[in-house]
Amino acid sequence: STKSTGFVAIKLTALGRPQFLLQLSELLVITRKLFEKFAGEGDILLKKFRQEEFQKTLDVMGVPISRDQTKRWFSILDISQDGEVDLWDWDNLLEENLQLCKLLIVPNKETGIPEQMMEGLTEEEDEQLKNMLKRLNTIVEYAKEKDVRVMVDAEQTYFQPAISRIVIEMMRKFNKEKAIVFNTYQTYLKSSLTNLKVDLDLSRRENFQFGAKLVRGAYMEQERERAASVGYEDPINADYHATTDMYHACLEEVFYQIKQRPLGQIAVMVASHNEDTVRFAVEGMDRHDIKKSDRLICFGQLLGMCDQISFPLGQAGYSVYKYVPYGPVEEVLPYLSRRAMENKGILKKVQKEKSLLWKELKRRVKAGQLRYNPLENSTVG
Repeated sequence: STKSTGFVAIKLTALGRPQFLLQLSELLVITRKLFEKFAGEGDILLKKFRQEEFQKTLDVMGVPISRDQTKRWFSILDISQDGEVDLWDWDNLLEENLQLCKLLIVPNKETGIPEQMMEGLTEEEDEQLKNMLKRLNTIVEYAKEKDVRVMVDAEQTYFQPAISRIVIEMMRKFNKEKAIVFNTYQTYLKSSLTNLKVDLDLSRRENFQFGAKLVRGAYMEQERERAASVGYEDPINADYHATTDMYHACLEEVFYQIKQRPLGQIAVMVASHNEDTVRFAVEGMDRHDIKKSDRLICFGQLLGMCDQISFPLGQAGYSVYKYVPYGPVEEVLPYLSRRAMENKGILKKVQKEKSLLWKELKRRVKAGQLRYNPLENSTVG
């Protein structure tokens, strides 16, 4: 009934054990750090290493691996066979990378005893991954059959590397003709622009359509508490203004990429209750000559929140969605409380929305239009 325009949002932690996502995320973070050891510092999109650098780094690390083994592993990693391993070679060969990690025996800094740098997935964890992929595959296949798009919600950073990896696999499979699967990027994270650029570039290289939902983020307190307790750098931007700057930088990257590719290769939902961010997106579409009728950029707000943003956008011809969470009250309330935390800066402006409602009520009373329907004389995208 949505005529190709509908969305459904899901959470991967509902499709498998969250502990598994945590373990897989840790594994992915370690393998990415290992790539950076070989490739050195700089823009991750430009990082790469040659066989000589690969061997040199292994020697520095004290890894007892022969030059013949080094040559064989480098040949496996270099899937493009151009003599260099970049991030996409590395990430596209996750299983081989994990096998390589098992060969990387280094002395323990405290005991001096040789040990593996990292362990791969156990048979049980590998089975869990396959089961999660099967469940997600079932959902997306049914959504594709009904011509509905699937947004996979972002979650805590300690789950997110696994979630993003799984979502990219679904994009590779299903986003051939249109963006069916959308990943979510939380712009309150310091890494959000880098992650967005990496995934955008991967979609360009592998020629699948890219779908994204941009949000501010909803797990700030948990993230900061965990960073402090575990002892790693706080992943959250310093303040609300820094998050807004990051959101706008992500939007600019999206606008730029849209104009670099054939029309329709990128689709993005601007999920924001912030008037300035929505205004920035609308003005950015004008600056980059992205038409409303192209239906490449859409907007979303929660049902019951910021109607003074949603309705004018719809009446102006933009694609607008009202996000409707549903389920048992005890399960939905935590979600809504996170949205309140995420938008606490906006909630301070609730007085503006109240005054607008009061102004409209008085207008209708004076005009004798208590049952006035604004949709009768407008067009909603």
